[in-house]
Amino acid sequence: MNQYKNLRIWQNAMDLVVRVYAVTHYFPDSEKYGLISQLRRCAVSIPSNIAEGARRNGQKEFYHFLGIAKGSLAELETQLEISFRLKFKLDEDYDKLLSQTDSLGRMI
Repeated sequence: MNQYKNLRIWQNAMDLVVRVYAVTHYFPDSEKYGLISQLRRCAVSIPSNIAEGARRNGQKEFYHFLGIAKGSLAELETQLEISFRLKFKLDEDYDKLLSQTDSLGRMI
């Protein structure tokens, strides 16, 4: 029934969500409704679209939702770059997050 949970791409996307939540926990409170919210929403969108596409009616629809997930991934990468440039508390997490997004992008 929930076969998408067996997909490595979905599992990796879920790991990315957890990391984004952990990292944004340390962002300034003033970003609660700004970058924190945006980063978390687009991160959550990635595995959500993978799951939705996997449960649709065929490969064509699945590929469509993978495209949406890839767009959310690009949005996430952009927001991470903004956060890094604003010198929010990313430090070594920035490189790890970019590595995860790069890997996930190749999988998609």
